[in-house]
Amino acid sequence: MSKVLVFGHQNPDTDAIASSYAFACLVKNAYGMDAEVVALGTPNEETAFALESFGVTAPRVVESAKAEGADTVILTDHNEFQQSIADIADVTIYGVVDHHRVANFETANPLFMRVEPVGSASSIVYRMYKENNLEVPKEIAGLLLSGLISDTLLLKSPTTHMTDHKVAEELAELAQVNLEEYGKGLLKAGTNLASKSESELIDIDAKTFELNGNAVRVAQVNTVDIAEVLERQEAIEAAIKDAMATEGYSDFVLMITDIVNSNSEILALGANMDKVEAAFNFKLENNHAFLPGAVSRKKQVVPQLTESFGN
Repeated sequence: MSKVLVFGHQNPDTDAIASSYAFACLVKNAYGMDAEVVALGTPNEETAFALESFGVTAPRVVESAKAEGADTVILTDHNEFQQSIADIADVTIYGVVDHHRVANFETANPLFMRVEPVGSASSIVYRMYKENNLEVPKEIAGLLLSGLISDTLLLKSPTTHMTDHKVAEELAELAQVNLEEYGKGLLKAGTNLASKSESELIDIDAKTFELNGNAVRVAQVNTVDIAEVLERQEAIEAAIKDAMATEGYSDFVLMITDIVNSNSEILALGANMDKVEAAFNFKLENNHAFLPGAVSRKKQVVPQLTESFGN
């Protein structure tokens, strides 16, 4: 087998980078595979904080597997083709480690697939280290902990699985950090939006979902002040319209999430706003509406949109 590329989804978040980095090391050590971790985008500020905290160099960014001389890939933290590498349909998928829904996914050959409804892909990778009796070095433990903290908002998101608490405790011990202190520092690093342009802001953590023939872009930004983000609404909407025209999205839904109070404001534009309103049983006023208690795109936004667009 030639070189195998291991990567998370486009616009990688901390879990995508952490799980792919750790899993590439796992398959090298456990299975002797010639695996290289790469990324489908530049790490965001939160991820950069995690990488710097544990002395890890960011994976290099690639756009095509074939261009890298690789015909085999392993996916972490995603499985939907529109979220993956550009030539995903032209390569062999050796394996998948994910914690999301399985959709728009088909392969010509059997593969290793590990999909679990837990808080992060990092949680799964950590347990796979234990299953293979592999030591978890401090830097890998730190990255996996960061991926789990990021995706569960320090174990406060409804996506947090009961097993994630024990995983977090064990990883914090291995990484030699205080869970609460490190977690708050990590999440705070990801809320610095002032330095981002509007086009960067709507692309920090964004994924495209095919919903009943519609390309729906769902993005999320974390903040400690929703009102501060909405002060930029006009410019944000201009960036959203540009993205929709360029990429062909039918609809764009932006979650502006208050990580302190665990609520979100939904800013939405597109051809199916009636379906967005029906999904959350609210009325958009000036293109946005408050969604109390919503912090998880995976559990509190995408399933509701999927059902609404399907009706």
